[in-house]
Amino acid sequence: MQGKITGEVKISPATLNITQKIKNVSDFKERIGEFLEKSVTELAEVILGGGIHLEASDIHIEPEEEQAKIRIRLDGILQNVMILNLKIYENILSRLKLLSGLKLNITDRPQGGRFSVLMPSTRAKLGAGPVPHRNEVSSAGEEVTIEIRVSTLPAEYGESIVLRILNPKALIDMEELGPREDLLNTFKKEIKKPNGMIIVTGPTGCGKTTTLYAILKKIQNPEIKIITIEDPIEYHLEGISQTQVDPKAGYDFANGLKSIMRQDPDVILVGEIRDLETAEIALQAALTGHLVFTTLHTNDAAGTIARLTSLGAKPSNIGPAINVAIAQRLVRKICKKCAEFKKISLEELKKIKKELSEGPAKGGRVAGGLESLRVKIPKLSPGLKIPKIKGCQNCNFTGYRGRIGIFEAFLVDDEMEKLIVGNPSIAALREKVIKKGMITMKKDGLIKVLEGITTIEEVERVTGE
Repeated sequence: MQGKITGEVKISPATLNITQKIKNVSDFKERIGEFLEKSVTELAEVILGGGIHLEASDIHIEPEEEQAKIRIRLDGILQNVMILNLKIYENILSRLKLLSGLKLNITDRPQGGRFSVLMPSTRAKLGAGPVPHRNEVSSAGEEVTIEIRVSTLPAEYGESIVLRILNPKALIDMEELGPREDLLNTFKKEIKKPNGMIIVTGPTGCGKTTTLYAILKKIQNPEIKIITIEDPIEYHLEGISQTQVDPKAGYDFANGLKSIMRQDPDVILVGEIRDLETAEIALQAALTGHLVFTTLHTNDAAGTIARLTSLGAKPSNIGPAINVAIAQRLVRKICKKCAEFKKISLEELKKIKKELSEGPAKGGRVAGGLESLRVKIPKLSPGLKIPKIKGCQNCNFTGYRGRIGIFEAFLVDDEMEKLIVGNPSIAALREKVIKKGMITMKKDGLIKVLEGITTIEEVERVTGE
């Protein structure tokens, strides 16, 4: 790591050699322990390099009364790494604040900043070819810039630090997101339309931004102008005009969207609809010849309409503007090196049969019934084998490695538009879209269980029992 504070960190060859050997959280803890007595720059370098190498999404450093702890989020789940004494914690806090441009003397209110980490590419050329094992590093000498978003928050015993790792490897194609073939075909058809709105919904951390970026990658070409307004810009996409909200300068989603409309865009990405003004401008953009992508915080696809109306948007604008509403979650995939396939229990078989037998038997506009899905679902019999987790070094002894999306989506056709104008309840709308053929997220998850991708326990953890 460079001694000069520049907001840009270069992982040294020595640290690279160390982090390449990290295969799990236990290894990570051991490597950090070896650097506790060394300089804070070297220690921070190992923490950053190790977190990136393990493909963690976040690094948490949290002070307690007599110590501080490091945790990392792997595949959506926080895992303890190690305990630090408070002196080392304070040194790391100062180092990270300096790197990210935060004020050292401000400890009583939240701060946010970012810096970049430069490290050798983990593939010969970013974005090309298969991704190798996370411990393999290209010898081509190329560097990848990984941005680190830093957040500090005053807590009882000091400032809690969260480092969000924005690794370009997270920018994947639509096919890698995990939609079924029927849904993928629907998505591809909808993103080719010249106007309308596509909304992706779900809680924080469910992969909404990843989905939108995958869509932008799919449609990007020199013949159309794409402009985004984000909070903040997480990944930089070539050939796309990306802007970031700046409330202090009066540039919020609503004002930014007004400015974007004067830039003659074909496609607009609005990071999130949070208020009525943004909702109204986005809906009008969709109604006046623009293709708009955006996100909302809702529990399911049917909740999209209710959320927009609760913000104050008119149902008479919502129906004609929306093309498709998508809800998604991320479930962990079984570790291919240690997973076992065991005979399904009678209780599990009953549960899957009940869930998959509910709903229409024949196809609808979006997903269709189970009979119309282009996936090979094995016969639901007592001899059926489904994945069971075990745990090994490769998966940090969790039994899971990597994540995949589970989805539900409905199109807004003439019939749905008429229903939306009447401002239906979430329950009524959900009942209608299921009758029209929508496969719920839970069903989609159970289909992935039958395909040997994840487990029943994981699907229930994410969608509820």
